[in-house]
Amino acid sequence: MSGDDAMGDVAFRGTLGAFTLDVAFTFPMRGITALFGPSGCGKTTILRCMAGLQNLPGCLAIGRDIWQDSDRRTFLKPHRRPVGYVLQEASLFPHLSVRGNLRFGLRRSGKRESDHALRFDDVVALLGIGPLLGRGTATLSGGERQRVAIGRALLSQPQLLLMDEPLAALDSMTKDEIIPYLETLQKTLHMPMVYVSHDIAEVARLADRIVVLSNGRKIADGPVTTVWEKLDLQSAIDRAEAGVILAVRVVRHDTAFRLTYLDHHGQELAIPMVDRAPGSTLRIRILARDVSLAIERPSGISIRNVLAGIIRDIIEEPETAHAEVLIDLGGAVVRSSVTRASVAELNLAPGHAVFAMVKSIAFDKLSLNLGLAGPD
Repeated sequence: MSGDDAMGDVAFRGTLGAFTLDVAFTFPMRGITALFGPSGCGKTTILRCMAGLQNLPGCLAIGRDIWQDSDRRTFLKPHRRPVGYVLQEASLFPHLSVRGNLRFGLRRSGKRESDHALRFDDVVALLGIGPLLGRGTATLSGGERQRVAIGRALLSQPQLLLMDEPLAALDSMTKDEIIPYLETLQKTLHMPMVYVSHDIAEVARLADRIVVLSNGRKIADGPVTTVWEKLDLQSAIDRAEAGVILAVRVVRHDTAFRLTYLDHHGQELAIPMVDRAPGSTLRIRILARDVSLAIERPSGISIRNVLAGIIRDIIEEPETAHAEVLIDLGGAVVRSSVTRASVAELNLAPGHAVFAMVKSIAFDKLSLNLGLAGPD
């Protein structure tokens, strides 16, 4: 274990039936760390171990607090761990109103209300659930239920918030409703959140850091803006969803054509207009399938985003038509999915100059994190 007071430290190794988990990672004591990977890779098992609901050999430290150390036979029972746990299903108490469910969270903390770091009115305002307080839980929409469940978890005064695919059971419109509240939590709360998901777009919008899992093992971790640059994550990522996340600055808006112009290390990009002031920062996600390549700067084309770069790496898949190309833009990279035939015909190779082209219309609302770009 690292012993860093500003970090959480996780290490579990053991078997559950035919499944073996062997994972170790650290996470900062603020912001969202995502556990990402396909179904069955161990994401929920890790969360259950962190909550004390599953006891596998290993260690867990939250800052200076040791919650588990198998070598020293230390294991805090679940009720002694200050954890807020949010599941796919909100699991609210049907016999209590929204206010009653939230008050249950306060009682669970075991602290006097004057000692609460997270106050009732502040949490209600943060999640926009004031108008719901007098309602029964059966009358709530899916998004409202999840916001109340998150509020109840926060009011238990946790040191750590665990979220197990909280949006998985929601339709796309409801996800759009609740994601801004999660972004607010990410920017506002001074506590770590560990967030399980298999949805890349969700992770790209919300997470500061990511741990990528496959078959019970960690295959990559680090800042979310850099992990997607790796070309060796095919086992955990659907090819159609492969891409990168860039931190950019808003330069200006073209109201006539409804475009926003962005700066990325001196290169300009155009995206459909977003409601952000010039000078503000945000993250954009560029899918590899949306990036075309040229060996000369093109002219007379409709594509507005043409970025100059140098090829850093190429991975070809001999049994398929596919190749992945990583292009260094001078400060960050983009990925491009092309055919192996294109690699050969254009004579693409590491060190060669190329131009990466991305249609402005390729950026939809799932490609944009309209909050401030997270720290690397």
